[in-house]
Amino acid sequence: MKTSIAAALAIAFLASPVHAQSAIKLKPQVGSRIDAMYPWTEALYKDLHANPEIGFEEVRTAAKLAAEMRALGFEVTEKIGKTGIVAILKNGAGPTVMVRTELDGLPMEEKTGLPYASRARNAKGDSFVTHSCGHDVHMASWLATARTLVEMKAQWKGTLMFVGQPAEESVSGAKAMLADGLFKRFGKPDYAFALHSWPLAHGTIGYNTGAVSSNSEVLEIVFKGRGGHGSAPDKTIDPVLIAARFVMEVQSVISREKDPKEFGVVSIGAIQGGTVGNIIPDSVLIRGTIRSYSPSVRAKILEGVRRVANASAALSGAPAPDISLTEGGAAVVNSEALVLKTETLFKEAFGSNAARMAPMTASEDFSQFVNEGVPSMFFFTGIYDPKVLADAERAGGKPVAFNPSPFYAPVPEPSIKTAAQAMTLAVLNVLGR
Repeated sequence: MKTSIAAALAIAFLASPVHAQSAIKLKPQVGSRIDAMYPWTEALYKDLHANPEIGFEEVRTAAKLAAEMRALGFEVTEKIGKTGIVAILKNGAGPTVMVRTELDGLPMEEKTGLPYASRARNAKGDSFVTHSCGHDVHMASWLATARTLVEMKAQWKGTLMFVGQPAEESVSGAKAMLADGLFKRFGKPDYAFALHSWPLAHGTIGYNTGAVSSNSEVLEIVFKGRGGHGSAPDKTIDPVLIAARFVMEVQSVISREKDPKEFGVVSIGAIQGGTVGNIIPDSVLIRGTIRSYSPSVRAKILEGVRRVANASAALSGAPAPDISLTEGGAAVVNSEALVLKTETLFKEAFGSNAARMAPMTASEDFSQFVNEGVPSMFFFTGIYDPKVLADAERAGGKPVAFNPSPFYAPVPEPSIKTAAQAMTLAVLNVLGR
């Protein structure tokens, strides 16, 4: 009975326009505070950008965020899910609202030429690391949101749960935090928000109901044959030919079996086999990814990949391949009620700069928190000069870097300000008064 009453109250609360009207009145105060603290925010951003760490190695990053949050008055617990942090601030009776940021960078060399560009390496020292996906923007706006809400404590009631999640890029950090008792130790939030920088014009915000990211699988297939000399292919079973056949034929699952109105894609990113050009190897390894939005499309593609792989081997009289399809991230599915309530606020606050957009085709493990039954909203914020985007759209224009890219270079101001303002208002919109 308690659960039913709580659910009914949450639905009624989200359907009410009262909070949106109250939150919009706070926009001038939110904006002025974020403007005033921007030198602090930008310094943090540049430091985080210059010193990235890969998943589950974010020791410096986590410590920096933890120190800043403690200075703001949050109770901080570190090492949740290995390198994650949880910062709690209680301010009377009211909803618990979770705001998540990611901590990790990617193993690639930055090529932006920025004065604060990363030259960091991973713990082993065998790879450069850079924030080529915008997680430094997310962390900076996360900290600015926390500070703004602390400065405005008189305007709201409830509990803030700010989560710094490790290893988003490997879609494993959210699962690790949940396995470490995130919601059991700190309570399950009533609402959750997360944002992602995107190659949109700075000052803009994108969002949608339903799926806003894709399901993903990691594909690994070992095609087995019989090796031999390239001059006598009849004495072999050529796994390179089998692999090539699979790479071509598997796309027919997408083009001829999947509903063309539904999203789904199979991408092969690595083919490994053989050592020299005149020897046919015994086996070939293929690695790739599978993306989809809907469960039915996901199931169809997985079945198709298995069928085509087995058929490709059978056509050459080869042994059945070893097929591994490992689940990655599930699609992030936004709460329609929470999006509709936040949309009302965003339209009031940002006008035509706030609009619905198509879901991204990449994956995001924020879905792990959503799938625990938390009404959630994942939205996007722009990071590029509108003039640069306009030039890129012209015939022959230079394309902008899409994240993740070694050339991904967000314009810090006003990108971070807009992200912090949008997140702060979204949180205020569901907190108690």
